[in-house]
Amino acid sequence: MDNRLNVTYITFGGHVEVQKYRYLYFVIMFTVYILIISCNLTIVCIIVIHKSLHEPMYIFIAALLINSVLFSTAIYPKLLIDFLSEKQIISYSACLLQWFTYYSLGSSDFFLLSAMAYDRYVSICNPLQYPTIMRKRTTCILLISAWTLPASQVSVAMFLSANKKICNFHLKGILCNSTVHKLHCVRSTILNIYGLFIFVSVALLPVLFILFTYTRILVVSYRCQGVRRKAAQTCLPHLLVLISFSCLTAYDVLLARLEVDFAKNVRLIMTLQVVIYHPLLNPIIYGLKMKGINEHLKRLFCKRV
Repeated sequence: MDNRLNVTYITFGGHVEVQKYRYLYFVIMFTVYILIISCNLTIVCIIVIHKSLHEPMYIFIAALLINSVLFSTAIYPKLLIDFLSEKQIISYSACLLQWFTYYSLGSSDFFLLSAMAYDRYVSICNPLQYPTIMRKRTTCILLISAWTLPASQVSVAMFLSANKKICNFHLKGILCNSTVHKLHCVRSTILNIYGLFIFVSVALLPVLFILFTYTRILVVSYRCQGVRRKAAQTCLPHLLVLISFSCLTAYDVLLARLEVDFAKNVRLIMTLQVVIYHPLLNPIIYGLKMKGINEHLKRLFCKRV
């Protein structure tokens, strides 16, 4: 606590031998950050430039990749600064802002994946009605909802946390995630209940909706051989992203809900997986598995013989 400036600082305690390996950590994470930015923005630019990709499915993919860039930008610069600093600290207000960005963007990923699932469901199960249902207006509404609904829900929790008195100024992790609530002097029942409500509304319900739609797609594709290939080509990448992101989200939720004291090395490795795998795997999966994107990537990087 800095009484002179009336600023509350939080110390990160999750770094492992940062004084010894600070430059190695910095080089590795800086390289990963550059890869995340370049890979995601490359595919976003391809989608924006080529009119053949101006379809709802590719627009949702571009939004998901933009989310990855914003998510990484909220995490990596602070991590890189901490690696080179003598003390790994952050003000409580900045910590809450990072917490808000972390969860609002993460939650919007579930909404975007739900929008993709709905788009694929209409395209495969009701192809004749697809142009009527998935109009430009519908796509815009789904995009705006995917960003505003999670942000509004998470912002309420952030303001509730900002008004809570804190007695603990030490976080066991390397970033401000769900463990921020452990800083409070008294664990709030309201915050716990509201946090559970957010989890159900922005994660559990979208996942159940996605599983339902893909089950329907699987049934239709099983009955009709003509749509099996289309279903496999367009649905498999979304399912891979969903499985990967759901597993990482499960770890983050369990970290806050279960009073399990993980070893520092294990906690660091799991946290790095959250901030590395999803933002980096998204462009790789969509770049390799989505035929429309893959063809343009080949034209961009491969020389014609």
